[in-house]
Amino acid sequence: MLDDFMWRAMIAGVLVAMAAAPLGCFVVWRRMAYFGDATAHAAILGVALALLLDVSIFLGVLTVALVMASCVSLLSGRGYAMDTLLGVMAHSALAIGLVAVSFLAGVRIDLSAYLFGDILAVGKTDIWIIGGGVALVLTLLFWRWSSLLTATLSDELAYASGIQPRREQLVLTLALAVVVAVALKVVGVLLIAALLIIPAATARPFCRTPEAMAILAAGIAMLAVTAGLRAAYVMDTPTGPTIVTLAAVLFTLATVATQGWRLLRQRLQPASCHSGK
Repeated sequence: MLDDFMWRAMIAGVLVAMAAAPLGCFVVWRRMAYFGDATAHAAILGVALALLLDVSIFLGVLTVALVMASCVSLLSGRGYAMDTLLGVMAHSALAIGLVAVSFLAGVRIDLSAYLFGDILAVGKTDIWIIGGGVALVLTLLFWRWSSLLTATLSDELAYASGIQPRREQLVLTLALAVVVAVALKVVGVLLIAALLIIPAATARPFCRTPEAMAILAAGIAMLAVTAGLRAAYVMDTPTGPTIVTLAAVLFTLATVATQGWRLLRQRLQPASCHSGK
């Protein structure tokens, strides 16, 4: 199975979806969409440092993502607004990374593979790395699920329950950095935020509990990955953008369905009240 590039791509995409979608629920609940996008943008600097030091791309991206996300978490609320720090650090890291890549002598690199993903080039070693990262993220979320939910609801409620909100923020930061690192080959740094946010936003109107939303979001993300891979293969389109496009289509259909159902209920309620009288 792993000798077929399509199977490798599908396994890698499904693994990333399993971790990105539940984590994306916290990104949506906490309104951290820009945080995820900024962490992903900083990954380009990690690529440049990895090539410069001749180490694993995964290690370079993970290190830079962790450093940037940790700095933002520690500096926010200490004289700097969160969005200001994210804007400065994310775009600075992206720009420095692009400049650094241009100075690498004797290294020919296709940046589009890192910007938009190259899931069809995933190898067996990549699958093991992605699987390890996904296992770490899912373990963190499962271990800290209750504490993360409490800290997401209210800082005061978290303190009353003996939970440190900043510690839970650091747990989310770590998980987000790992997802960015493992998703680099699947959808690229410019589209990772979409894989985090769109499935969670699609699942939100249909769920009454956080657990149900996380599970449904994971299912939607896996559907977008498998359908996007098939569509990209048939139509000969870029794989990463096609996956995100499929996710956006699912979000649009879900929005139309929920809004249509809401309007239908509003029209039926007066009629039922009138008939009751």
